[in-house]
Amino acid sequence: MKNGDMTHARLLLFNLATDVNHPILGFTTQWISALAGRVASIDVITMLAGEIAVPDNVRVHSVGKELGYSEPRRLVEFYRHLFGILGRQKIDGCFSHMMQVFSALGGPVLRARGIPLVTWYAHPSLTLSLKLAHFASNRMVTSLPTAYPYRKDKLTVIGQGIDVALFTPATDGNVREDVILCVGRLSRVKDHPTLIRAFALLPENFRLVILGATAGAPDEAYLAELRKLLAELKIGDRVVFEKPVPPTELPAHFRSCTVHVNLTPAGFGDKVAWEAMSCGRPCLVANADFAETLGDTRDALLFKTGDSADLAAKLTAVLAQTPAARAAIGLYQRTQVERLHSLPRLADRVLAEISQCRVRR
Repeated sequence: MKNGDMTHARLLLFNLATDVNHPILGFTTQWISALAGRVASIDVITMLAGEIAVPDNVRVHSVGKELGYSEPRRLVEFYRHLFGILGRQKIDGCFSHMMQVFSALGGPVLRARGIPLVTWYAHPSLTLSLKLAHFASNRMVTSLPTAYPYRKDKLTVIGQGIDVALFTPATDGNVREDVILCVGRLSRVKDHPTLIRAFALLPENFRLVILGATAGAPDEAYLAELRKLLAELKIGDRVVFEKPVPPTELPAHFRSCTVHVNLTPAGFGDKVAWEAMSCGRPCLVANADFAETLGDTRDALLFKTGDSADLAAKLTAVLAQTPAARAAIGLYQRTQVERLHSLPRLADRVLAEISQCRVRR
């Protein structure tokens, strides 16, 4: 195989959760499938396995978190799978998605065998495992400039991988003109209080749907605070909390809302904002790193982090437009996502990074 050609490549992939129905990480199945269509084969070592739905040239090996294996047992399983894969075939490159621990553990083994390692990380937390993964990897890749909190010497910003074939605009015109939607985990970083306070300033004919779940006691306490705030503002009858749905069901929720709001601050590349845009719905965001994606709609749709008055003003302006005008905004955002953050583009960029590492060897 020539250094620049990945068509016949055999890839290794480190993944956190390989489960097509996982409410947060189900999208990684689409990432795996996109890469699989561009290479000969992929072996996935995953921390957790659920419902597997991957192409025939993909093999998934779990270290057993879904089986309740202890950390020492999972460590043994990781190296058992890694050395088993490397012993059976020649691997041409490795892509690690949010698995800095696996990158740190496997990086020295891969480097000794001349196998390039490209690690994806998009989160503001700077941990020891990330520092070790940075050292062990040939390249680090991320979605947005501020989504990577460590040294930039190995970093390439490659955008987010949105499945634009799944997240598509509505074709039946079934769009609600009174629903404000917010999708994402019920966590403090999502800043729902700012949205709730802004919503309280809007006309009473609008409804707010918050679609997401808690994950542990801190999130449950946060949810209790949100319900208390709704009671204080006397808008509880207009706000609905809905349970998360599998990724394949999300497009229907995006398509039917009037607007989507994402309040995640800079430092995160929150993919649900791009997914809403890909479905052709106007999406207001607090993260200034989305400015390039927003393009011509930046002034209308980018609000100040934590500023409920600014959000309310911009929501009011968008909601005052005609349905046709909002549809035009949504379709413009869709083209921006296709251009900057589509899954095919990301798969090509990942393979290009691996290929370049091979050429440099």
